[in-house]
Amino acid sequence: VSQFSRLFTGIEIHPGAKIGKGLFIDHGMGVVIGETAEVGDNVTLYHGVTLGGTGKHTGKRHPTVGNNVFIGSGAKILGPVVIGDRVKVGANAVILEDVPSDCTAVGIPARTIYKKRCEVIEIKDYAGKRKKIYNEMII
Repeated sequence: VSQFSRLFTGIEIHPGAKIGKGLFIDHGMGVVIGETAEVGDNVTLYHGVTLGGTGKHTGKRHPTVGNNVFIGSGAKILGPVVIGDRVKVGANAVILEDVPSDCTAVGIPARTIYKKRCEVIEIKDYAGKRKKIYNEMII
């Protein structure tokens, strides 16, 4: 299947890669997902994205991408790094180190430009029912 899809779509996903539910590859030409890569649920990849190795590692040598992650066009995530949940990776970024959850990473080499923290606050509505409010803050 991987060779068939590569021929017709330009997307190369190694058969050993672990892919979560809801992977969306938009304009997929040139997307590469390596053998030991792990991709979480609801991840979006744009064209030219590489989840690859550096050639320096053995065993687990490709990235682990969390849930609800957006990876922009041309981004390269290399080596056994971990990309947390709800991360946004800018176009053409080169990531060589872990990126914590709720961050945005851009540049070559990539750096974190901001981190979003979300607090859950419980309140009671006018009828006395408990509700949760999500308070997002940029740090």
